[in-house]
Amino acid sequence: MTEVIFLSLGLGLMAISVIAIILAGIRNMTLGKSNFKKMSVMLIPFVIFAIAYGITGSAAQGGILTMIILMAAMALSIAFTGLRGTFKL
Repeated sequence: MTEVIFLSLGLGLMAISVIAIILAGIRNMTLGKSNFKKMSVMLIPFVIFAIAYGITGSAAQGGILTMIILMAAMALSIAFTGLRGTFKL
């Protein structure tokens, strides 16, 4: 029983944190401290997950496919920046 209570409290705190982050981002955009292009980069994993979920039809498989795609993109970007630094491109 206590596990359920503490899990609920933890999830509630995470939800409050996410809402606060979203509100802070909206406030920074309205004050001109950041632009929409930089903020929209944060939506890429959600878009990839939505596409993966649409393809697989399962949230678990969509999440794993999203993780694999993002890890592959990370490996490619690390390799690209390493090559660019090595060959001074």
